[in-house]
Amino acid sequence: MTSAHQEHNLVLIRWLTFLMFTMFAMTTDAVGVIIPEIIKEFNLNLTQASAFHYAPMIAIAFSGIAFGFLADRIGRKYTILIGLALFAISCFLFALGSYFEFFVGLLLISGCAIGIFKTGALALIGDISTSSREHTRTMNTVEGFFGVGAIIGPAIVAYLLAAKVSWIYLYIFAGFVCLLLIVIASRVNYPKHKPASAQDKIDVKRTIKMIGNPYAAGFSGAIALYVATEVAIYVWMPTFLKDYSGNALWFATYALTIFFVLRAGGRFLGAWILTKFNWTSVMALFSSCIFLCFLGSMVGGVNYAVFLLPLSGLFMSMIYPTLNSKGISCFNKSEHGTVAGVILFFTAVAAALGPLLMGAVGDLFGHVKYGFYLATGFAGLLCIAMIYNWLKNPAEKHLSQLEISQYGGH
Repeated sequence: MTSAHQEHNLVLIRWLTFLMFTMFAMTTDAVGVIIPEIIKEFNLNLTQASAFHYAPMIAIAFSGIAFGFLADRIGRKYTILIGLALFAISCFLFALGSYFEFFVGLLLISGCAIGIFKTGALALIGDISTSSREHTRTMNTVEGFFGVGAIIGPAIVAYLLAAKVSWIYLYIFAGFVCLLLIVIASRVNYPKHKPASAQDKIDVKRTIKMIGNPYAAGFSGAIALYVATEVAIYVWMPTFLKDYSGNALWFATYALTIFFVLRAGGRFLGAWILTKFNWTSVMALFSSCIFLCFLGSMVGGVNYAVFLLPLSGLFMSMIYPTLNSKGISCFNKSEHGTVAGVILFFTAVAAALGPLLMGAVGDLFGHVKYGFYLATGFAGLLCIAMIYNWLKNPAEKHLSQLEISQYGGH
């Protein structure tokens, strides 16, 4: 393969990864707009309606543990193709449904699909990176495209509802985008994957064993706290801000869009910020700002929350991709699919349980704001964890050793 051909193929791989994250974000991050509609359509309470979010998250968690090893065993290409095909099928089946339970079942299937192709994509990022710094920058860019999808999805739903058209067509649209990605994924030449040693059996037991690794557990725990904080915004903020009647009503109307725009923009900016500042100090500063946004919203009430909660998106932007990248970079490339599955498991469990617990607390006390008190606690714990990481940097030595063995010290 010529140098020019290799470069062209690398560009295709990057865009394939970018578009995959954009596509599934269109569906997962649109639930905050869809939930108020299904509450009316199916006469649900907050806990029941939150199934539209926690069902796919539970499926993603299961898939990360059960199938995360596939990217290391059968290769990145076939793992990605299997996941994309399953996702496309589940999206198109939305056209045949009219019952809440049927839709939740399809969301379970799509969650499994996301878990499969996302672990393949995350492992692929390691294959095309030449250093851990580049890995982290690429991860921030990839998650920036996820942020773009999180803007597009709710915008499509808002347009459909304004035109008196069912939100179901969001999934139909995502299905067609997925078909395009399948065509691209099938034609790309993937980097050669160096398998693990013959003595290291690649299966579910290997994945479960990895959960006990202190680096996998540590980064996964921090990510879980972040995710539990973040999903509070895009799942329950639209419901929380329905009570707002102040002078900035237009801001409340577009609060979720503003949050997603700030989160996406911050992730693209993050690729540059990480070349200028140490990642541990950035994580400590940004997590502190997130906690202050939530705390101010709870103390000041909805009149403050309408501004502070969307603003938190700017500070949330770099947390997840950076912690995800550093967690994966603590392992050899031959283990990237497996560790990505482990981290994805904790990500999805937090994304499922966080909103579910918030909905249950809201139902118990009679208002969704009480659920946000819980989310403020998650933000506080994340802040403490990131300050500790900044002061002690427990993974620094291990990351340096892996940098030399995997990338030659670049």
